[in-house]
Amino acid sequence: MNKIEQGFEVTLWSSRFVVLLAVIFGLVGAISLFVVASFDVYDVVKEVYGVYVNHHHPENFHEMVVGDIIGAVDLYLIGVVMLLFSFGLYELFISDIDVAKEDEERENKILSIHSLDQLKDKISKVIVMVLVVSFFKKVGLAEFKEPLELLYLALSITAVSVGLYFLSKVGH
Repeated sequence: MNKIEQGFEVTLWSSRFVVLLAVIFGLVGAISLFVVASFDVYDVVKEVYGVYVNHHHPENFHEMVVGDIIGAVDLYLIGVVMLLFSFGLYELFISDIDVAKEDEERENKILSIHSLDQLKDKISKVIVMVLVVSFFKKVGLAEFKEPLELLYLALSITAVSVGLYFLSKVGH
């Protein structure tokens, strides 16, 4: 029975390597998001250049540029979530990232993850930032016609600010 138990435990322990699928595809997803966001910024720069060279400003041009750039920032932040997810899963299930530990100048505490709760905490903070960026993108493109709408805007910005304040206090 001892050899069967030992064989089962070795198989069970080795099954943790299935996490490498999530790590690899998380990295691929992060790289894809960075590439897409970079092309989005490139397209905005091309469009801005074209508008100023041709001296033709479309209506709401500035709002469109800001919205597109904020959209790219959103994609970059989601890419960061994917990176944190990949690094965290690798460190939790496979091994510490030795390169980061050997080179103390480049060691980054944001990528140092020692528990599932730490990973969830870091990912949730970045997700909250994604939501805040998305919120401000929508607010920037909204049109306010009545004073009550401006009051709602002020209240929502206050709520986001208070939420970010308390989020910064978590873990301190």
